[in-house]
Amino acid sequence: MEGKWFQSDSNNSDVVLFSKIRLARNLSEAPFPERMSAELRKSVSKKLYAAIKSSPLANEFDLINLFDISASKAASYCEKQLISKEHLKNKEQASFMLKKNEDVSIMLCEEDHIRINAFAPGDNLEEAYKKADEVDDVFIKALKIAFSEKLGFLTASPINLGTGLKASFALHLPALRNTNSIYKLSSMVGKLGLSLREMFKDGAGDIYILSNQVSLGISEKSAIDNLCAICSQIVKQERAARENLKENIDFEDRIFRTLGILKTARKLSTEEFLNNLSNLRLGASLGYFDIDYKTIGEMLFNLQNASLIDSAEAELTEPMLDKLRAQIVREKLSSFSQ
Repeated sequence: MEGKWFQSDSNNSDVVLFSKIRLARNLSEAPFPERMSAELRKSVSKKLYAAIKSSPLANEFDLINLFDISASKAASYCEKQLISKEHLKNKEQASFMLKKNEDVSIMLCEEDHIRINAFAPGDNLEEAYKKADEVDDVFIKALKIAFSEKLGFLTASPINLGTGLKASFALHLPALRNTNSIYKLSSMVGKLGLSLREMFKDGAGDIYILSNQVSLGISEKSAIDNLCAICSQIVKQERAARENLKENIDFEDRIFRTLGILKTARKLSTEEFLNNLSNLRLGASLGYFDIDYKTIGEMLFNLQNASLIDSAEAELTEPMLDKLRAQIVREKLSSFSQ
């Protein structure tokens, strides 16, 4: 069976975890979701699902009603970036479509009627865009999509007017954060119409999301090209910062100690897990550890709390989660050495 997108490597995988394209679309004859009744929301969702099921993509997608699954299962989809926190909060009414290998999800009636999310491993925004565009074409051909010759695609939030496209990269930037360069970098990209934000609370894991902020008055290609150009510069900066850190014995000692912690720990909180996994990934990129990004990605997206509860099919307390997470990490790393 083909691995999921977060279990694969691609261009610049030492710094870029994944690429993501999000397209926002709306039906011309229905109000935006926040103004819809529960019945209308259900009707529109059925209409959107029917469009996919009557297309060549029919066998590739499953419909998932969040109100039909457990809270932990629903939250695990959010941990894997497949649905938003806002969609999860609206669990009793929310649905989404998911491609069988989980590299494309379509949120139904979140902020917009249609939110297509497409992923590709590493630095490969073009591949992610190709996946999203294929789904977009289905909706555009089958339904009346809200579009203005002057403004482009009409969206619930003015910030998404125009292309309705949000392109992003997930970047692992431990060296830039270690040298406190991340704040200057965030300010710089902000002036260029982009944003750089932490993926996890308080910057745990040293993973940052770089994305475009402007979708009006710019083509999809220009938005993607601009983002790729900035991403390329950040990758170079991060690699240079990593090389400088290699000269520091305290840094090297900290990285090597990480493997010992992960291979022997009997409990790991989410924050400790993410921070140590960041060090492990950094050590792998520098050639210190013989461990692949696939294994690291698998742990990152499968060992957060909701995903652990879902896979265990049992209610687990926080101490139980910390213990189980440490046990799985030990098992995963048992065959790897430095």
